[in-house]
This record gives sequence, C-alpha cells and structure tokens, in this order.
Amino acid sequence: MSFEFGKLLIGVLLTLGLYSVLYRENKFYRMVEHIYIGLAVGFAMVALWTETLEASFWKPLMGTPAKDGAPGVPGFFLYALLIPVGIMGYMVFSKKHNWMSRIPIGIILGFSGGQQLQVFWGEYGPQIQDSMRPVLPTTTSSFFVPNGIQLSQNSINEIATGTGVPAQFVSTIAQNAQLKQSDIIALAQNNGLTVDQVKGVIAAVLGKINSEIYFSQAINNVIYLVTLLSVLSYFLFSFKQEGKLISGFTRLGRWLIMVGFGAIFGSTVMTRFALLIDRLQFVLVEFLRDGIPTLFSR
Repeated sequence: MSFEFGKLLIGVLLTLGLYSVLYRENKFYRMVEHIYIGLAVGFAMVALWTETLEASFWKPLMGTPAKDGAPGVPGFFLYALLIPVGIMGYMVFSKKHNWMSRIPIGIILGFSGGQQLQVFWGEYGPQIQDSMRPVLPTTTSSFFVPNGIQLSQNSINEIATGTGVPAQFVSTIAQNAQLKQSDIIALAQNNGLTVDQVKGVIAAVLGKINSEIYFSQAINNVIYLVTLLSVLSYFLFSFKQEGKLISGFTRLGRWLIMVGFGAIFGSTVMTRFALLIDRLQFVLVEFLRDGIPTLFSR
C-alpha cells in the first residue's frame, strides 16, 4: 500500500468516524473527536507562537542583528516585564496565591475595555451611516441601475483628460461599462491603450452611474428603512405599545425578524451541506473512484 493511498484511507476512516454520530454516540466518534481537538490545540499553540508571540514579543525583546549590510534593531528589554505579569495569570491554580491572577486579568480587561470603544464604532458606525439612505430618486433616466450612461461632453472630456484616452473611446465605454476582464484586455489591445487606462475609464463611468439614485434603488431603500424602524420598534420597551398603528408596526418588525432568522438558518444549512458535499466527494471520488483502482493497478 502506497503512502498516498494510506493518507486517503486515514482520511476516509476519520470522515466516517465523525459522521457516525448521526447514527448514535459511539466510541469511534469519541476517538476521532478527541484526535481532532488534540490537533486543533496543537495547531493553536504553534500559531500562537509563530503569528503572535514571536513577532509581537520575542523579536522586539531580542532585537534583530545586522545582516547583509542591513542595520540591526536593538532589543527592547522592557518587554521582559511582561513575563512576570503573564506568570501571575497561572497563579489561579494556587489556592494560596490565586489573588495574583486578578492583576493580569484586570490589565487585560482595562486594555480591552478601552479598545472595545474603537471596535464598537468601527463595527456599528458604518452600519449607522448606511442606514441613512435616500428614499427619493435623483434621476428618471432609468428604472434599474443601467450598464451605461449618456455623458455630457464636458464629462467625456474630463474623463478623457484624466485617463489619457481619446474622447471617442470614453463615449464608447459610457454606453456599456459592465465589461469582463477578457473584454477589457481586448479593448486595450485594439485601441493601443493599457489595461489600467481602460479600467480607469470604466471606474470613472461607474462613478457617474453610482452617483445617481434610481427608482429601483429608492424602492429598496424604502423597504430597508421600514424594516429597520419596525424591527427597532419591536425592541422598544420604554412605553406601552398601544394603538393599531404602533402594534401593527411592531408586529411587522417581528415578522421581518422571523424572515431574517429564517434566511440565516437557511444559510447555515447550506454551509453544512457544502461541507457534506466536500466530504462525499472525497470519499466517493478521490478514494473509491480514483484511489482504489490505482492501488490494484500496480
């Protein structure tokens, strides 16, 4: 038995062991589960050193020596003060000195508490900004977002001057700016231009298109704002929600939440099926169809 077939066989056995839990809890599944957890912990420890501690702690502490004419970087030995602070965290296992573990925990909570303010705004700030969408269209030239746009002569000359291409070429691109990579390369070769110049013209035309609010976008924005406000009203408990308008609006929010949760659940199920399909392809194609015939053909 070759080494490659042995790897396939082990992979198949581990795959069957993991999915054996669908039948019932068994020792084979438990063994594979413990192997997986052990490997995950081992990889996590290696990644902790190679991706975090070595770059953020060890190299700044020890410095970098001069090499191949490049100047070295002196070590910053004050990083060594972090070692006893880290050791204090392990005092949680000591009944007598477990109070020392509260010191690094307090330091970590202090730093993370300050960083969470920035993380909060970095995550929710764009969402708040995105919720302020216009609900009135700014153009009647098209119901949906078009692939092209009719530019004025001044706009054509402005784009042509900025990208260094002929005005006639800008006018042609403006008729259809949704181009594939192969079409962009062909246009660049046929007109004696670079790919970057063609992409610059396309970006400028798309910028003109996206600067307008079309009817379809306005309708989508109205639906989005109604969804946002109705869902928020469902979680508003500061006053008693009375009246048909308020109660109906909050009921709409509850139904929209159910729709959102259903979409999330459906996406989760599809993700699980994608993983299952990948494992089935490994067992049925790579092992049964390709692996076993190769073994017996030798």
